[in-house]
Amino acid sequence: MRIEQLRYLAAVTRHGSLRRASEQLHVSQPALSEAIRKLEQELGVTLLDRHRSGARISPAGQQLLQPIVDVLESVDRLMAAAGNQATTRRLLRIGTVNAGTASLVLPAVRAFQTANCGAVVEVRNLQQDEIHLSLAEGTLDLGLVNLLDGDDVPPDLEATPLLVGSPAAVLPAGHPLTAGTSVTVDELRAERFVAMRSGYLMYRFAHRLFGADLPTRWHSTDGAEMGKMMVAEGIGLTVLPDYSVLGDPLERTGLIVTRPLRGDTTVITMAALHRRQARVPPAIVEVLGHLRDRARHALPGRAA
Repeated sequence: MRIEQLRYLAAVTRHGSLRRASEQLHVSQPALSEAIRKLEQELGVTLLDRHRSGARISPAGQQLLQPIVDVLESVDRLMAAAGNQATTRRLLRIGTVNAGTASLVLPAVRAFQTANCGAVVEVRNLQQDEIHLSLAEGTLDLGLVNLLDGDDVPPDLEATPLLVGSPAAVLPAGHPLTAGTSVTVDELRAERFVAMRSGYLMYRFAHRLFGADLPTRWHSTDGAEMGKMMVAEGIGLTVLPDYSVLGDPLERTGLIVTRPLRGDTTVITMAALHRRQARVPPAIVEVLGHLRDRARHALPGRAA
């Protein structure tokens, strides 16, 4: 068994195909595939499920992924201690739902990079199910998701609560409903409504809120950031976690405002997820610290 074989397997898992992994590693695809096949023969298990559309880690490979990551990180620490500074440039992969990007993730990434000048960070906007799957497969290190009351986190993932808030109606400045202190469901139903697309938590909440009697003028979009922009442009109203709007540039400049939903007691929690493991990698621990600090200082009334 060679360290390169473990790195090859980790790269295929991260990039989702032998071709993309070979391009990133600057190794020919046949050589990379053969190295992994030899590793499979040595271990006596099938590590990759190979399909025309790409290669994904197999169930047996998932069981071995964390020990493989531990070995690679131990090798990196050894080489860094020996003075090879290039190994400190480990890629940290973060997946986030739109609601956490501007308020939490980007400031935390900036703080992490300030403290680790050689760090390379990849931030991806994904739906919640995609974040769960990517964490389980090892193609993400950390994921930010929103949770409604009663939502469960997969047992192989660990959650760190960051923000706690409530759903709020998001209105353009000057809209007649801004004159009140709250907005009713019937008032929202009568307006043009901007919903999150299927697969987003707030899509699920909107259907819970309106029941079978949905607004007749129903637009949809991907993610909170585009939803807020559509509200600012007067295309419609939406409902988002209040913490995803407070401090947003559109809210700070007065282009959009929020109002609580009258009679609604729903609690929404933003949590950071990572794989459950005996030793959490130091980079993940550090980013979690920056996320918690950002939540406490930027949105103190919503920090978990």
